[in-house]
Amino acid sequence: MKFTDGGVCAAKGFSAAGLHCGIRKNKSKKDLALILSAVPANSAAVYTQNLVKGAPIAVTKKHLENGIARAVICNSGNANTCNADGIEIAEKMCRILSENSDIAENDVIVASTGVIGQPLDINPIKNAIPDLVKSLSENGSLDACNAIMTTDTKEKQVAVEFTIGGKVCHIGGIAKGSGMIHPNMATMLVFITSDVSISSEMLKKALLGDVNNTFNMLSIDGDTSTNDMAVILANGLAGNPQITEDGEDFEIFMKALNSVTVALCRMIAGDGEGATKLLECVVTGAKTEVDAKKVAKSVVCSSLLKAAMFGSDANWGRVLCAIGYSGANVNINKIDVAFKSEKGEIPVCKAGSGIEFSEEKAKEILLCDEIEILVDLNDGNENATAWGCDLTYDYVKINGDYRT
Repeated sequence: MKFTDGGVCAAKGFSAAGLHCGIRKNKSKKDLALILSAVPANSAAVYTQNLVKGAPIAVTKKHLENGIARAVICNSGNANTCNADGIEIAEKMCRILSENSDIAENDVIVASTGVIGQPLDINPIKNAIPDLVKSLSENGSLDACNAIMTTDTKEKQVAVEFTIGGKVCHIGGIAKGSGMIHPNMATMLVFITSDVSISSEMLKKALLGDVNNTFNMLSIDGDTSTNDMAVILANGLAGNPQITEDGEDFEIFMKALNSVTVALCRMIAGDGEGATKLLECVVTGAKTEVDAKKVAKSVVCSSLLKAAMFGSDANWGRVLCAIGYSGANVNINKIDVAFKSEKGEIPVCKAGSGIEFSEEKAKEILLCDEIEILVDLNDGNENATAWGCDLTYDYVKINGDYRT
C-alpha cells in the first residue's frame, strides 16, 4: 500500500468540482462542492450523535436506506440547521442536481456546514448547479475540498493505492473540520471514495469498525456538531472479486481505509481552530480497550493540558489529573508519562510520581508542531490513540464573532 495523489478522484470513476455560488459573502471562498461516481456505488455513512441534527442528515439517511448513492453535494457557509424549511431545501438541492444531470434524486447524498439557525436561500445553489456539473473533473478533488471548508486553514485530502485480488485499488478522502470537533461520530464532514468492489453490508461494517478507532478518538474543543457525517462510496470499478465476507481481502480494505481516516484525523486535529500544535495521546498497557480509549480521550480533551501544550509547559500533573477523572479502571500508582516530538523524548512521571527531568529539554520538545503524549498504564495489553490540539487565544477570537 502506498499514499498517492488525487483525493476523492484517485479512485476510478470519480470526479469532483467546487465553486463559489454566493452563500458566502467572500467571493474568493468556494462554497458548493460536488463528488460524482460514474456508476452507482455501494455506500455507508455515520452521523453526528447530537440530538439537534441538520436537515441534510435526515434526507441523506432516507436516500441511503438502499445502500446506494452516486453523488455528494455539499454547501458551506450555512448549516441548514434549525430551519423550518430545512428538509425542503435539502431535498431541493438533490432535485435540482438530478434535473441538471443523469443522477437520480434518491442517489444523492446532501450535506451542509456553517452557521446554525440561519435561513438558507436555495437560489444561489440552484443557479450554480449547472456550472458545478459542467466543471466536474478527475482533477477536481482540491476544489471540492476547498468548497466544504469553514474555519479550516488547510485543505484536508488523502488517497492510498493497494492491491486486492490482483487488481489495483484506491481509497481517497476529503474532510473539513476545525471547530465543534468532539467524539462521538460524526463531528466533521468526511467524504471517502473507493473503486473497490465490496457489498453494502461489508462497507458499513468497515466504516463503523474504523470510526470507533479514528474519528471517535478525535477532539478539538468538546463541542459535538449538529450536521456532520462520514460517508463512503465504493463503485467497484477496480474489478476485484467482490468482498462479501470477512477474510484477507476485507482486512486489506480495512487497513487501507484506516490509513486514510487516520491521516484525515491528524489533519483535522492539527488544524483545530486557533491551534498551533497537533497532540497525539498514545496509551499502552491498559486492562481493556475501553479503558485505553477513555484515558486517551480524556487527556486530549483536557482544557488545562491543551493550554499547557500551547505554552510548551511540561505540566505532566494535568495528564494524570485527566486520567483520574476519565472513568477508566486504572492504578494511578503504575502510570508512566513521557512527552515526545521530533526533538526527542523525555520521561516526566514514573509509577504515578514525578521524576527529575530537564525543563530546558522538555521545553525544546514541546515547542514542536506535533507532540506525542505517551501514557503507559502498566496494567494490561490493550492500547489506544486519540488526537487533539492545543488551546490558544485565537480559539476564543475565532468563536467570539463566528456568526457576525
